[in-house]
Amino acid sequence: MIMQGKSAIVTGGGRGIGRAIVDRLLADGARVVTCGRGERPGDLPDLVTWVQADVADPVAVQRVVDAAPDPTLLVNCAGVQVIKTVPDSTDADWESVVGINCRGVFNMCRAVIPRMGQGVIVNIGSTSGHVADPGMALYNASKAFVHGLTRAIAIDHGPDIRCNAICPGWIDTGMAEEAFDLAQDPVAAKTDTLARHPAGRLGQPKDVAELVAFLASENAAFMTGECLTIDGGLTAATPVRPTLL
Repeated sequence: MIMQGKSAIVTGGGRGIGRAIVDRLLADGARVVTCGRGERPGDLPDLVTWVQADVADPVAVQRVVDAAPDPTLLVNCAGVQVIKTVPDSTDADWESVVGINCRGVFNMCRAVIPRMGQGVIVNIGSTSGHVADPGMALYNASKAFVHGLTRAIAIDHGPDIRCNAICPGWIDTGMAEEAFDLAQDPVAAKTDTLARHPAGRLGQPKDVAELVAFLASENAAFMTGECLTIDGGLTAATPVRPTLL
């Protein structure tokens, strides 16, 4: 119960990685506030406070923060992806991806830091902020922003606040399935992706939640300003696969 009695905010906690983080923090004894743009999910535990809010909107963000007195942990998990190149991306795509993935993280940090005193911020970045996924220009750029903001917060607000980013690779969520579905052969695309993982599988949302729990704990007291990759070994390899030559 490492979070017993402590207050945590998790954005995007209605499904996928965010929901796994909410469940883990509840199990660790935290009082959890989470948010999303839609209505409260029907299976969300009653102990969780839900705020319908778009993190791109500073006014809505304030409602989220007001619902979590004395927060000691902020997890910025809300995110969207658009699978397009630069010329194909529209102004609406920019507003959607940059609005949530960049402005949303910034808005939450700006609102929480003055109230936090001492605490921990964990931003959900991506391996896509280190290496580019084809046809995902705005998403790649937005996650690089998250990594840069993470380091800036760690430098500006330590030692009172520790700030790290988690960089997941392919996690088995609806977002991943949407990407596979756009391939010419979705089954072949998923098979090839699995073959490139030394771990032999895609990640699960709970894998990311476990790392959040670690970073929130005193076991990570000397870690700040880091971007930690959790991708089953995917980006450890070169793109050349001699066994297939």
